[in-house]
Amino acid sequence: MSHDRNAGLPLTTDWFDRIQINRPAAERRAASLLARRSVKKEHQAAWLVNAIRCMDLTTLAGDDTENRVARLCAKARRPIADHIAEGLGLTEMPKTGAVCVYPTMVGAAKRALSNSGIPVASVATGFPAGLMPLDLRLAEIRYAVDQGADEIDIVITRAHVFDGNWQALYDEIATMREACGDAHMKAILATGDLVTLSNVYKASMVAMQAGADFIKTSTGKEGVNATIPVSLTMVRALRDYGDRTGVKIGFKPAGGMKTGKDALSWQILMKEELGRDWLEPDLFRFGASSMLGDIERQLEHYVTGRYAASHRHAIA
Repeated sequence: MSHDRNAGLPLTTDWFDRIQINRPAAERRAASLLARRSVKKEHQAAWLVNAIRCMDLTTLAGDDTENRVARLCAKARRPIADHIAEGLGLTEMPKTGAVCVYPTMVGAAKRALSNSGIPVASVATGFPAGLMPLDLRLAEIRYAVDQGADEIDIVITRAHVFDGNWQALYDEIATMREACGDAHMKAILATGDLVTLSNVYKASMVAMQAGADFIKTSTGKEGVNATIPVSLTMVRALRDYGDRTGVKIGFKPAGGMKTGKDALSWQILMKEELGRDWLEPDLFRFGASSMLGDIERQLEHYVTGRYAASHRHAIA
């Protein structure tokens, strides 16, 4: 990262304990953001290329193998076909922001990405539910780091949020942050499970106070994953944290994003709410797997004027 990491600070509940988020107002603001912006032609192509740079290309399936991970890493190195890159006038092939895998696949990903400069992210802490004893969750973090993970995506205990037990949530996340060592930590809040936007804001603030480098919406396994109103709530929280501390926190929406249009929507949110800095991979990532295929298809249409059949593009 090009900025200082988040060292965290002592739990300060008066930053958020009286916060109440008005869901209809958040939904109206989210809808107006997207309605007021229309990105077309070469500008759309540029935003789609930027989305590739900010993508954590992900495989988190029960049937993952080292060969599948190697293929995903090859796609991360060359995410679009050569003729598309040439048609766009790119001087070099873009690369994804990271590759995200399970801890047991970190070694395979590191080997496949050697000398590429692409970080390896690993989920940990009993992903996706997080319902494991804390010592086992910490051991999983340390295992992933020992395997070479550059970034760790942890999951929180949702019950602490429901109970309003902010000290327990803070202590858990701070302990996980310590276990990560030099690896950057993304705190997954599983917002689809948290019921209210007020809970989302408060959990976001506790995670940042506990030292999270990124806050992340979802595991991708909940019934409801990333949405614009939830993302708006989280980026407002990290903006408030930045205003108080001067520290820049990253944001990662994950789950349910499948199209180039989705990539544009979240980038518009980041630009409007936080500014240009949050369109860079050190502060913004998409947790996505299938979205890259549609982005490549849209870019080919821009270059050639025709939509290719989906089988022409490698499955991300």
